[in-house]
Amino acid sequence: MAKYESKVINGDFDTMLKMLDDGILGGSISAHLEDSSYYVNDDIRCAVKVYERYSAIGGNRISMSITLIGCLQELFVSVITSGGSQAVFFKINTLGEESFLKHAIGIVEHYKNWLQQANSH
Repeated sequence: MAKYESKVINGDFDTMLKMLDDGILGGSISAHLEDSSYYVNDDIRCAVKVYERYSAIGGNRISMSITLIGCLQELFVSVITSGGSQAVFFKINTLGEESFLKHAIGIVEHYKNWLQQANSH
């Protein structure tokens, strides 16, 4: 299992969610959305999405769960990958998980950089 968490200030919930969805689904021909859940309560919004893709490195499937929480313009994103190991008692060959996670991190960091540039003008 690999994990990444980040706080984003002055972000837009819908824009970030769309960038994550488009980036993950467009980043691999085998990636697809397994399921999702949404919650809204006044100014608080939460989306949970679970993606899966085939890992050619490990010859197996890997899942990635993304939770995006927004309260007004403050966002929090948590990305957790799982799967990819073929061992019984401990994890080996986590390269597929790490690769899937790095792809999601790149999307979040791209969004954060885009926000910084937009706010500096």
